[in-house]
Amino acid sequence: MNSGTQANSEKAPHTGESEGASGFAGAVDWSVAAKTGIKLARKGPATSRYTAQAAVEELAAASIRAEGPVRDTTGLADGLPVPDAQVVDRAGWITAAASSMQHLTGDDESPSGLLAGKPAGLQAGAMLAFLSGAILGQYDPFTGEHGTLLLVAPNVIAVERALRVSPSDFRLWVCLHEVTHRVQFSSAPWLGGYMRENVGVLSDGADEPLTDLADRLTGALKARRHPGGVSKSEDAGIVGLLRATQPQPQRDAIDRLLVLGTLLEGHADHVMDAVGPAVVPTVAHIRSAFDQRRRRKVGPLQRVVRALLGMDAKMAQYVRGKAFVDHVVGAVGMERFNTVWTDPDTLPLLSEIEAPDAWIARVLG
Repeated sequence: MNSGTQANSEKAPHTGESEGASGFAGAVDWSVAAKTGIKLARKGPATSRYTAQAAVEELAAASIRAEGPVRDTTGLADGLPVPDAQVVDRAGWITAAASSMQHLTGDDESPSGLLAGKPAGLQAGAMLAFLSGAILGQYDPFTGEHGTLLLVAPNVIAVERALRVSPSDFRLWVCLHEVTHRVQFSSAPWLGGYMRENVGVLSDGADEPLTDLADRLTGALKARRHPGGVSKSEDAGIVGLLRATQPQPQRDAIDRLLVLGTLLEGHADHVMDAVGPAVVPTVAHIRSAFDQRRRRKVGPLQRVVRALLGMDAKMAQYVRGKAFVDHVVGAVGMERFNTVWTDPDTLPLLSEIEAPDAWIARVLG
């Protein structure tokens, strides 16, 4: 495929922020999902009331403290308000995540309790329960006047204990990453609509004939059995199979969302490491211990669940995205890199994530 054709196939639609409900509206009863997730979620680590309260207070303060260094390093969000973070437990995160997904899928006005959405709500609740033990923080651009920054206190406590790192340093380090996400969306408010728009495209292929889907899946499985049949990371694992089962418009939407997630996570990791040495005294030890934790092997069952939820793909996003941002910033500086936040056309193409010089040539000339 030549570069011109590839650029056109990967380019985002330009319809602005999506309006109304997507094809996913009503498919999931998010009230059921939240209740199920809370019921199934594991309890957090045992802590005294004093320790738990101290962690909540320190995380809230760290989220404010992180904002200045992140803005100085990125050159973004200057003069914009600094909203307070919400420090929550696992149940609080599940409730917030279900609400965010309801907004993202355009289900805001759909009546809850629909019979058709209950089975999917139960499945989504089980997924949220599993994830609730792994999420340290999350920026939700779909709720609140300025979005909502969530920090999951029991998970932060559990990880800092497991890594045996300084709690105060680790809490600020986590906030540097999550605050970067808030700065990204605050500086490029079109990103929320862009995400909604692509999720809406995914819902458009729901009524496709089953035979067409089966043909694509069969072809993908044959390619995997052929030596060298899967060469790109986006074609491997469960994400690759998901892409293979979609018609081209939906596959392009998946690719755009993958690229955006890779950019957002890689940029946050880049900023975290750029800011860290100046404000987090033990950052080198924290980064080493945390990276080892990311690479640590898990049991067979947990590996299957992680693959189904896309968590392994998420880990790859940090690595690939940070390499892209590191290269571009090193080559042209942060100010010119920030061109990436201008509009959908300045986002990297899927092919450019591992070829950052191609992005520089296309976007910056």
